[in-house]
Amino acid sequence: MVFTLRQIANLIQGDVLGDADISINMLAKIQDAKSGQLTFLSNLKYEHYIYTTQASAVIVQKNFKPKSNISAVLILVEDPYSSFARLLDEYLKLVNFNKVGIESPSYIGKDTTVGKDVYRGAFTYIGNNVTIGDNVKIFPHSYIGDNVTIGNQVILHANVKLYERTVIKNNCVIHAGAVIGSDGFGFAPQEDGSYKTIPQLGNVIIEDDVVIGANTTVDCATFSGDSTIIGKGAKLDNLIQIGHNVEIGENTVIAAQAGISGSTKIGQRCMIAGQVGLAGHLTIANNTSFGAQSGIMKNVVHEGQKLMGTPAIDVKHYFRSYSAYKDLPNIIDRLNNLEKKIQPSQK
Repeated sequence: MVFTLRQIANLIQGDVLGDADISINMLAKIQDAKSGQLTFLSNLKYEHYIYTTQASAVIVQKNFKPKSNISAVLILVEDPYSSFARLLDEYLKLVNFNKVGIESPSYIGKDTTVGKDVYRGAFTYIGNNVTIGDNVKIFPHSYIGDNVTIGNQVILHANVKLYERTVIKNNCVIHAGAVIGSDGFGFAPQEDGSYKTIPQLGNVIIEDDVVIGANTTVDCATFSGDSTIIGKGAKLDNLIQIGHNVEIGENTVIAAQAGISGSTKIGQRCMIAGQVGLAGHLTIANNTSFGAQSGIMKNVVHEGQKLMGTPAIDVKHYFRSYSAYKDLPNIIDRLNNLEKKIQPSQK
């Protein structure tokens, strides 16, 4: 696929400083790019590459001031990183959404409706009474249970599993191996020490523009009529566990290996780093950030807090505490020496 710089600049609302008719056939890193390729400069730590890159064009910030001559054509934008990310996203859409048709073998159940330009890969299974919108791409070995609803422009990568009654709205991407709608972890302890399974009868709703990473699991709600909800624009990394009845607010991002226990409600625009664990039945305010490996055991009431540690505390307090903690051996030695000096000599 080949595009001119003019077409690219129009897509990312940039201004071309040079020949706008140059053709671009690939995106690349600034240090590796070759003629015919487009790259970007966002972090000035890599600025030295812009003077030697072989790329035909570089996306830069509008206020960028070169220190010497640059052979590449420049595209001036407000945010180079976001602009380049958008181009990568558009490229992936072109690659993924160009697939149409039905591969064999595949199965589709009764009373199921399928929109236009849908791709169904080999060994896909679609149950009864399923609704699938336009331009949906279902890659091989994916499973869609009964009564599932899928909107438009959705990509289900290989081996995705959607349990019954799952709802996925528009423009979502679910990566390979993800499981949506599996049973919540509900077991009732019995007098003899065993556990009785509590049936999980609710569903999962995934709002518009959500991305869910590979091998992430989202459990269904416990009661019929209730839902586990992933809010509009949320981005979930690989290997995340979302428990039953959890609600994730709009545009919240969660990194790999995080775990959200059942019935916890996370606000909008939160940032949850890798391996963070949240206890159940919590409420987390909007714009909250949790550092990696934090453990959250109580509600976060005030918006905009940055927390870290287990139990999680204000990040500034955490680093002060850690500074003291790592110096504890020296502190103990000093205390012991002081005690020896102030204690009366033993006779």
